[in-house]
Amino acid sequence: MSYGEKMITSLEEGQLEEAKKHFKETLKFGSHEEKFSLAEELHQLGFLEEAKELYENLLLYYPGEGELIIELAEVLVEMDKEEEAIEQLSQLDEGDISYPRALLLMADLYQMQGLFEVSEQKLLKAKELLPDEPVIHFGLGELYAETGRFLEAIRYYSHLIERGTTEIGGTYIHQRLAEAYSVGGSFEEALSHYEKAIEEHLEINTLFGYAFTAYQAGFYETAIEKLVSVKELDPDYHSVYLLLAKAYEHEEQLEDSMSVIHEGVKQDQYNKELNLYGGRISLKLGMEREAEKLLRDALALDPGYLEAALLINKLFFIQDRFEDVLEIAQMLKAEGEEEPQIIWDLAKAYEGLEQYNHALKHYRAAYTYFKNHVEFLAEYGEFLAEEGLRGEAIEVYKELLNMDPSNDEWQELIERLQD
Repeated sequence: MSYGEKMITSLEEGQLEEAKKHFKETLKFGSHEEKFSLAEELHQLGFLEEAKELYENLLLYYPGEGELIIELAEVLVEMDKEEEAIEQLSQLDEGDISYPRALLLMADLYQMQGLFEVSEQKLLKAKELLPDEPVIHFGLGELYAETGRFLEAIRYYSHLIERGTTEIGGTYIHQRLAEAYSVGGSFEEALSHYEKAIEEHLEINTLFGYAFTAYQAGFYETAIEKLVSVKELDPDYHSVYLLLAKAYEHEEQLEDSMSVIHEGVKQDQYNKELNLYGGRISLKLGMEREAEKLLRDALALDPGYLEAALLINKLFFIQDRFEDVLEIAQMLKAEGEEEPQIIWDLAKAYEGLEQYNHALKHYRAAYTYFKNHVEFLAEYGEFLAEEGLRGEAIEVYKELLNMDPSNDEWQELIERLQD
């Protein structure tokens, strides 16, 4: 049994001191082949320092040997020593048989560092040397997809498919093509590749991507079918619930949408978007109490959640609950949120509470933001007229008339106020 084999046996038996002794013996007395073999095994087992030491020892005897440099570089990458890895790889001669492999590894490292142009240069150089190598075409596709150059990514992924390569390193090319087409807005092309990807390998993220693309394309029945499958495969896949609820709403299946929201809230109790959407669907169904509960839950998760605050205010106005509107406004103020619509809501709430001075103050403040908003101006003009502020009311109605000179109602209001 060689020293290296003794070391591995000692490691398997948990005899670390014995393993260290056999490692030193391998460094001192082992053959080059034995050192290389042990370095590979130690690398796989995660003993990176020891594998690094063995490769460095071998490079003393074989300086510039491409395979050794690449093996050492891969160990350095796993040790989070990317710069050292790049330094090692840069030593390779272009004539070395391992040079294209070194270029690929350098491209990966530069891509990890966000140096995409340098990464592209390395990949294109590798492509010059090995123009038909699938791994290089895949690397270019991955780089272009990551940097948002989807047409180029599609070109390289398609090249692989055309030449019969549908999978590289556990990544399925049809799935990558589907994603690239989907992001680029070519939904029907994306769906055809999602079909093929699922036939090759049923994977939940791919299935969800299929459903999301079908939803974007307006194929809501298909989206529902796939999303239900995702939910059945993994009820903890939280992203499925909101999208499925929206798809049901598009199909006017509001009860099903509401049911999915309830499922989703149970699975993901901290998802404020689910609560907000549930509030909207509840209002559509006329379930005001349920809507209030869900919207208050959303605000409990995020007291500065403007969308939920504005929607619950609409409910409160329907129910003439003006004090509750003030409560929501105070909560947002405490969170440092300032939203023009809330100022308008406060004006209406104070008007409803017959606190007209406060209402006027907030109407005037809201006017700064809504001076071109017809609904606001009409409401503001009516308030001013009722409060006897005829001059201000006339000016507001004149602004409305400028927006719509054919509106006889506003012209009549101006004449009445002038009289």
